[in-house]
Amino acid sequence: MLKKTIFEMGRDTVDEFRRKPKLPLVIVLDNIRSLNNIGSIFRTSDAFRVERLLLCGITATPPSAEIHKTALGAEESMAWEYYADTLEAVRSLRGLGYTVLALELAQGSVALDRYEPQPGRKYAIVAGHEVNGVQQAVVDACDGCLEIPQEGTKHSLNVAVSTAIAAWHFFTALR
Repeated sequence: MLKKTIFEMGRDTVDEFRRKPKLPLVIVLDNIRSLNNIGSIFRTSDAFRVERLLLCGITATPPSAEIHKTALGAEESMAWEYYADTLEAVRSLRGLGYTVLALELAQGSVALDRYEPQPGRKYAIVAGHEVNGVQQAVVDACDGCLEIPQEGTKHSLNVAVSTAIAAWHFFTALR
């Protein structure tokens, strides 16, 4: 089996990407401190044609050489907005009819593999700080919590990894 060449991959230009329909999914970053994680989430969002990113609180914004290092240009293709307060971003999304779900280990959370996104609805996933997770006030403002089932000793995944897993779940259900 030969690996595909860059020409065989059929990559969109940034303009082509921007014109294509997007997955009805917004990813909200609640105080993500690592610029590498932010860049990785930009790249994942581009891969799954996520509608947009909301960068909140201490989450850094482009332009940034450190974000670019892992985003590999996805910070140019992806639509994004900055909110000083994550709670304000969540309230805005809910007001626009989004079902907002925190990606968090919480009482009453739903296992991601058992959550069935419904076509025709709009969703937002809130991913939290690398150590503290999603702020409790933000969790309280969400419509629910999604949890990635795990069986190891840590019960914790890197925020960019967990966001990618959740985005893939919505991508496979809604595309």
